[in-house]
Amino acid sequence: MRGEAAGWKLSFVPDFSLERAARASGVTGPIVGVDEVGRGPWAGPVFACAALLFERPAPKTFLNALADSKALSKKRREALAPEIPNYAAIALAEASVEEIDALNILGATKLAMKRAVEALEAQIETPIALALIDGNQPPKLSCKTQSVIKGDGISASIAAASIFAKVARDQYMADLSIQYPGYGWEQNAGYGVPAHKTGLYSLGVTIHHRRTFTPVSKVLTQKDS
Repeated sequence: MRGEAAGWKLSFVPDFSLERAARASGVTGPIVGVDEVGRGPWAGPVFACAALLFERPAPKTFLNALADSKALSKKRREALAPEIPNYAAIALAEASVEEIDALNILGATKLAMKRAVEALEAQIETPIALALIDGNQPPKLSCKTQSVIKGDGISASIAAASIFAKVARDQYMADLSIQYPGYGWEQNAGYGVPAHKTGLYSLGVTIHHRRTFTPVSKVLTQKDS
C-alpha cells in the first residue's frame, strides 16, 4: 500500500493484511505484533514490545502514520508513541546486559520478546493465538508464531511495537546518560558511534556495557594487560 503519512513519504504503509490472512486461515484469537530494539548497541539492555492493535477503533490518520521506527524521525516517533496505547494493548520487556553477555544477543532478544508476549497475555487475560515476529528467528512461544522479515514496514501491529520500543529504550539510555556522562548515550542510545568510542577509551567500561561485544572486550583486555 503506497501513500504518505502525516507529511512523511513512505514506500509502503503497514496495514492489517497479515492479520486478515491469518483470520482467513482459521486463526480466531488475539494476533499481536512483536519487535525488538537495541541488538546492536555496545551498552544497555535489549527491549522488546508486543502490541495488540485494535483495528476498528484506530483512525486512518494514526494507522497511516505508522512505519518502521527507523524510517521515522525521532520527533515523529516521540509524537506517535504516546498515542499507541490509545489504540492498542502494549507490553514492554527487556533482557539485561548480564543476560546478553550470558546468552548472546540473539538469545537475549528472544528472551525479551518472550517476556513481552507473556506480559501482554497476562494483561489481556486471554491466550494469544498468533504472534507476528519481526525478523526470521522467532522465539519459542506458547502460541503460534509467524516470522515477518522487515515486518515493521509491513504489519501495523509490528510497526506500533517497533515505535513504542524504540522510544522507550532511547529514553532509558538518555536517563542513564545522566548517571554516566561522557558516552553520549542521550544522543547515540549506546550504539557504537565515535563519541561513544571516545568515552569508552577515556572513561572506561561501565556496568551497563556489554562485555562480550568486541569493542568493549578490547578495552577490558587492554586494561588487564
